[in-house]
Amino acid sequence: MEAYKKLPGLLTSAHAASGSVPVKLNGVTKWPGSTTEPETPIEKVTTYNNYYEFGTDKDDPSKNARNFVTSPWTVSVEGEVAKPRKFSMDEIMKLAPLEERIYRHRCVEAWSIVVPWIGYSFSTIVKLVEPTPKAKYVAFETYYDPRQMPLGGEAGIQLPYVEGLRLDEAMNPLALLCVGMYDETLPNQDGAPVRMVIPWKYGFKSIKSLVKIRFMKDQPQTTWEMYAGGSEYGFYANVNPNVDHPRWSQASERRLGPGSGLFTPKIKTQMFNGYGDQVASLYAGMDLRKNF
Repeated sequence: MEAYKKLPGLLTSAHAASGSVPVKLNGVTKWPGSTTEPETPIEKVTTYNNYYEFGTDKDDPSKNARNFVTSPWTVSVEGEVAKPRKFSMDEIMKLAPLEERIYRHRCVEAWSIVVPWIGYSFSTIVKLVEPTPKAKYVAFETYYDPRQMPLGGEAGIQLPYVEGLRLDEAMNPLALLCVGMYDETLPNQDGAPVRMVIPWKYGFKSIKSLVKIRFMKDQPQTTWEMYAGGSEYGFYANVNPNVDHPRWSQASERRLGPGSGLFTPKIKTQMFNGYGDQVASLYAGMDLRKNF
């Protein structure tokens, strides 16, 4: 068992933790920028997931990721950096104080959730590895092991899953390196043990179960860009109610809510998912219809 599962004052559990079982996180501070919108119930967030390595139906990941082994775990940071290194989860848990950030999360499929994520700004790692002047982009790669993820071959997308950001996007304080949610470490189906959360972009940009970070001079080709020849999902994938998906509108969304029904009534989608004040300047002068 990795030490991050039993750090005094940080993690507690009534029983011995394993890589498959979330444990309580202590010492987490409240981020002042959190939305005040009602949180989506945890039972919805943990049973309605897109994680194609564990199946393509929404309830597949919660059933099929139960025995996913996430300890020990290492994240390799490489490419155009002065100080490439590998981070264990022990190290990741200690790099910066953990914050609870309640973010809106908008799926490209026109549904949304509000989640109390736990982590810290990804810029913490960027500063530690010191990107070279050539570094303009960051590529992220998810863990893939067909022995643990036998349904990955039926996913219909190329694996391992790859996502990317411009370096200035990755440095934005909202870009979260996430290790938990709802007061605990991440459940397997929600991207344990470490993922990205990019709240102003569609959810597929928030890559799960992160194992590799590569700083690059050229824009990386991402998994969903390769799907359908890049006609459906762009590199930027900013939430934009004015640019529809080829097969459905993005003007509104259905919020997963409490009660017996899966969804509450439709609400209007906000530009940049409501985070425009913090991120719109990143795209000044860009045609967001072409750069979708």
